[in-house]
Amino acid sequence: MDQNTVEEGKTYAIVAYITMIGVLIAYFMNQEKRNKFTFFHIRQALGLWLVFIALGYIVGVFDNWTITYSWWIFFSLLFLYAVSGAVAGKANKIPILGDLFQKLFKSLGE
Repeated sequence: MDQNTVEEGKTYAIVAYITMIGVLIAYFMNQEKRNKFTFFHIRQALGLWLVFIALGYIVGVFDNWTITYSWWIFFSLLFLYAVSGAVAGKANKIPILGDLFQKLFKSLGE
């Protein structure tokens, strides 16, 4: 991706990480320009939010504060890593699951 593409898509890439609603806003706002950088981060954010919600239910079953705090810290670090990549204009994939998110959600835009 060239620098112009990254700069044009940076705002919506950051918005994609702000709640699940942010993913929808970024997706629909990016339909006109179809920025590849933004679509990359939309796919990463969508995957991260879905895993966050799914594992949240599993972690919620355990009534243990150490498991809950560990889970929150882990996902906070993942979100910080992803958002910092979007702010810096880099296409950093989420560790371990980033490639899977790109494959699963490739129909969202290229």
